[in-house]
Amino acid sequence: MLRFLGFELDRQRAELRGPDGAVIRIRLRSLEMLKVFATNPGRILSKQELMEAVWPDIHVGEDSLFQSIRELRTALGDEERQIIKLMSGRGYLFAATVSGGADTDVPRDAHPAIGTETKNEPAPGRHDLSMRRRALLVAMAGLGVTTLATTMWPSHLFTGSPVTVSVIPMAAAADDPLAARMAAGVTRDLTDGLAKIETIRVMAPSGTAQSADYVVSSELEKAETAWNLRARMTEPATGAIKWTTSLSIDRTDADAQLQQTRLTAGMGHPLALRINALLKAGERATEGSPTDTARVAIEQATASINRTTLERFRAAQAILEKTLADDPGNVDLQVALAEFQLRGIQMDWFPTAEREAVENSVGAIMERVLRARPDYIPVLATQCRYLSATNQFVESLVACGKVLAHDPWDGIALYLIGLSQVFLGRFDDALASFRQADRFDTPQVARWTWAVGAGWTYLLMGRAEEALPWLQRSIAITPASGRTHMALAAAYQQLGRTEDAKAAMVMALELRPGSTSRDVQPPTENNSAIYLKAYERVLSLMVAAGLPE
Repeated sequence: MLRFLGFELDRQRAELRGPDGAVIRIRLRSLEMLKVFATNPGRILSKQELMEAVWPDIHVGEDSLFQSIRELRTALGDEERQIIKLMSGRGYLFAATVSGGADTDVPRDAHPAIGTETKNEPAPGRHDLSMRRRALLVAMAGLGVTTLATTMWPSHLFTGSPVTVSVIPMAAAADDPLAARMAAGVTRDLTDGLAKIETIRVMAPSGTAQSADYVVSSELEKAETAWNLRARMTEPATGAIKWTTSLSIDRTDADAQLQQTRLTAGMGHPLALRINALLKAGERATEGSPTDTARVAIEQATASINRTTLERFRAAQAILEKTLADDPGNVDLQVALAEFQLRGIQMDWFPTAEREAVENSVGAIMERVLRARPDYIPVLATQCRYLSATNQFVESLVACGKVLAHDPWDGIALYLIGLSQVFLGRFDDALASFRQADRFDTPQVARWTWAVGAGWTYLLMGRAEEALPWLQRSIAITPASGRTHMALAAAYQQLGRTEDAKAAMVMALELRPGSTSRDVQPPTENNSAIYLKAYERVLSLMVAAGLPE
């Protein structure tokens, strides 16, 4: 029996018990990792050591390691990462006093730490629903937001039978070994990702497909410059096709592992959304229902802001308001309107006098839709954005984590996590989040956001040269964001490229006329001192580049 911080790790029974004596259910691999940590307290364990100890003789990617660590942190209420500490470039350290065990599960002369890159850790793996609720409450208590448990997510959120899904191995040309390997890798990663979702039970395809609620099948084609993937989900009981998608991933500008990740995310993200909609919003399972009107309106509004400008923003808002007036109880429309208004707040497009009223309006919408569908991904995603936009950063991390628990490939949730981490002064964590969003690249319409997020974070860290390509990429995708041009001007200024800096600031002021150093900073409530100090340095660079004081 290993004891630490009120927890008990019973190695004989393979159980982790909390301070109240209740069993905290986590995956066996994560439990094995906790045993490795607890038998090596105070010692830095490299990623390679941990993977070899937990997955002996099995090749796994670092994502599996990060998933287990994230699951352990949730179970231990370690959101502040003070128990399992990341030692940059070296590995992880278990910073707790452990009693009851003397053996060591990892040899002292094991492999040294590998790599220096800090990566984002995706949402925790799938485990028992009631224990997930307890683990979430423990984590929230550690964040000091215990009351959120009863106000944001009612208890019935954590109940209900999971839907069963069978993933058929992806088809690929038999005479193309590269395509066959890629198809097998995507099938494996997709299956693993779906298995993390608490409302989904993945079934082995052989002989069980007909007993599953849904069957997912797909084909992969290797073209000269791209991978082309087609997928569908059918309902065996009726033969109905419930979902289809097709996507193309460039084969020329990324390594094979990134191509595989983007194929998986590009398929998994819309699939997770569709399964959630079928499971949690029953009427959306019926084609030709009145929600088709809402769906079209949302698609039109989204299309109108793919190249974000104030005019497009206002047009999108008008589309949603008009459709919502005809269907006031529609949750999708309410959420879409709230999300667009929150984008307006984050882009600073509402006058100061109007901003508070808009925040109150969005808050009222969120109260209604959280009561109506508390475990519906669009609702959770908008709550995540609302808390971020209103400077409730710690609470936003919890809400965004809940989104990833339902859809581990959601790039926007990762972006918003990164944004909260920036304002909390956790720049390394923010970079990891933005980079993971970039690896998934889902949905592609939002890719400019995590590009500017990464560029802005590098700038705050004083690393203008690394910020530059991210900011340039963001502007190439969405050129109408004045703030991105201001960040670009600051990067050029730091690098001594003063003419480029002035030109970028001229463009920024054309997009945001009347801007001064007094009004470009969003509200500072709950911002960390680390962020504020870094921001002041960047602001001075903007002023030097021509931002009026």
